[in-house]
Parts: sequence; structure tokens; C-alpha cells
Amino acid sequence: MSTKLQVLVIDDDEVVGRSFDRVLSDKGYEVSTALSGEEALHTMDEEEFDVVFTDIKMPGIDGLEVTERIKARCPWTPVVVITGYGTDENEAKANVLGASGFVRKPLTPEIIESITLKAVNESDTSLKAKEAVNDAETIAVAPEAASVAAERSDISKIARNIGLFFASPFIALGYVIALPFVGFYQFAKLGREALAKKK
Repeated sequence: MSTKLQVLVIDDDEVVGRSFDRVLSDKGYEVSTALSGEEALHTMDEEEFDVVFTDIKMPGIDGLEVTERIKARCPWTPVVVITGYGTDENEAKANVLGASGFVRKPLTPEIIESITLKAVNESDTSLKAKEAVNDAETIAVAPEAASVAAERSDISKIARNIGLFFASPFIALGYVIALPFVGFYQFAKLGREALAKKK
């Protein structure tokens, strides 16, 4: 099993994917490419990625829609938008959709490396936040479970008290019936002891 960080590059220009691969393959990353949003989403059904880069203008669904779909399915996966059509409007939309970055082409090796490192660090922070949320939910469930257990204990006590309430007449009747026999036994025992002393 590979320990390399998995990077997905979505761009209809194959040169972009090769550029990412050339820069990142020696830096501990494994780069996969997709030429369309549809292909990328299909690939993400089969594999998990640590970082996703997407172009905006592509045939089929565009990069902003791809970003939206990826963030809906994998909210902890950082998505960076890379584009040659970097308008302020597109950048604002990308931010609203939860993109981790918005980078304008052309990309230099330094830019590729730095934005990848930034996205990976953000991913680590997000995963730690996710774990903290999960831990908090677990801690929140514990008092709830204790509360349920306490309620069950209270119900058990009430049921026992009701049972004793209805059983008490029968217990008293048992004593009333048994009392003469117990008294007769004690009386006979004392008589036997008295006879034994006389002898």
C-alpha cells in the first residue's frame, strides 16, 4: 500500500497534469489526472485523494460545479481551483463553495509545490478538527447514556416498590398462617426441654 499523498488534477489540458506530476512525484506525492469533471467524480468513487486541483473551464461540468460536488461528498478534502480565466467573480464563487485556494495560470514549479503543501497542511488541520468534533460527539453521548441508565434505574426502583406494595398483603397473610405453627413448635420444644430436665 502506497504511503504517498494522493493528488488529483482535473484539467482538459494534459500538459497541466503532466506539470503537476513532474513537480510533485519526487516530493512524496502520487499524481492522478482526469480530463473532465465527470471523469474526476468517477475516479473519486474508486479512490480517495488528499488534495484535488481543478480547472474552471472544461467540457461538460465546469470546475466550480466539480468543486461543489466534491465538497458535498468529501467536505474534508481540500479543493484548489486553478484557472487561466481568473475573474474576481469566479474567485468569490470558489470561496463560497469551500475551495481551499484560487490560483491563476500560468503555474511555475514553485507555485505548484507551495499550493500543494498549503492544501495538505489545511487537510491535516481539517482532519484534526473532524476528529475533535467526533470526540466531542462521543463525549456528549456519554452523559446521555448515563441519563438513560439513571432513568432505567429509577423505573426499576418504582417497579420493585409497586411489586412490594401488592405483595405485602400476601406476605402478611403468610405470617398470620405460619404464626400458630411457629408458636406451637416453640411451645412443644419448651415442653420437651422441661420433661428432659425432670428426668
